[in-house]
Amino acid sequence: MPLDPNAKLMLDAMAAANMNPFESDILTKTAPELRAALAVEVAAPEPEPPAAPPPAPAPAPRPADLELDEDWQRLARRVGEEPARRLALVASGVEGWDRFGLSPGALRQAFPFFLGLYRSWFRVRSEGHAHLPAEGPLVLAANHGGLLPFDGAMAVIDLLLHGDPPRLARAIVDRWAGSLPWVNVFFARVGQVVGTHENLARLLADGETVLVFPEGMDGIRKPITQRHRLQRFHAGFVEHALRARAPIVPMAIVGSDDQAPVLFDVKPLARLLGLPVAPITPTFPWLGPLGLLPYPVRYRIAYGEPLRFHERFAPGAAADPAVVRALAGQVRRAIQHLIDARR
Repeated sequence: MPLDPNAKLMLDAMAAANMNPFESDILTKTAPELRAALAVEVAAPEPEPPAAPPPAPAPAPRPADLELDEDWQRLARRVGEEPARRLALVASGVEGWDRFGLSPGALRQAFPFFLGLYRSWFRVRSEGHAHLPAEGPLVLAANHGGLLPFDGAMAVIDLLLHGDPPRLARAIVDRWAGSLPWVNVFFARVGQVVGTHENLARLLADGETVLVFPEGMDGIRKPITQRHRLQRFHAGFVEHALRARAPIVPMAIVGSDDQAPVLFDVKPLARLLGLPVAPITPTFPWLGPLGLLPYPVRYRIAYGEPLRFHERFAPGAAADPAVVRALAGQVRRAIQHLIDARR
């Protein structure tokens, strides 16, 4: 037998209100009253107030915010308050050593020497710091020259002094240099890292600034006739920048080719001795090891506009050799343009 509409309405009201009909007065209500009761019981709940917005991230610490301990105060008296605070800031997140061997104590000890070279020997002038991103992983791609890697050291000092905020560039060191006793330990303690794909990927995953010299050894041993001309480029850094979604900032270092001009590279002798280069310069080998010391030439460093390939290409593009080579060619042209404008 079909259910009376009023009876169905009554049952719906009791179910909505979770009522026991024998403990309620709902049986005495009229149909209009039941409809009103049912409307009250099944009305939509009041909407919850919107969630409060997340708190704004704390501003990044500034060099002036740091309280220097006795060791850093001693450094400040030697090199000046601002450079010491900047170095202390980039070293503040490291206790002991990081996983690549960086030691704040070693940085503090080596800094005065390299800052002296920066200020007085190479008399570095730089420009284009506004092109440096303020945060996130970053690849700096620079030209290379001068036999000994003073260009890398001056790039690290410049970024530390003029970056906003200051950054510690982790230069990728050739594997041959990373195999030299004592030298490899020194490089690691001051933040430089042997060039393997694994190390480069880890640095970018940590949000570090990575300094690469895509010419590799071809850059430091190029003859004087090729000065200010980029040599063959290695493109692996582009793969890692794409995968890490990191911009690439082209960087020109003008002056390193003149610090130790290579007249001739005795390649058979280099192969015999297991060396990457056996150079003849105006002072080497005539003055012995002293002949390798750099001439006091002025350095000019320039940063170009960041190349954000990761905004145009998906991470999977890193597996396409043709794409990687084409993008590396763009970086090469950008660096060469910076050099040509300042040579």
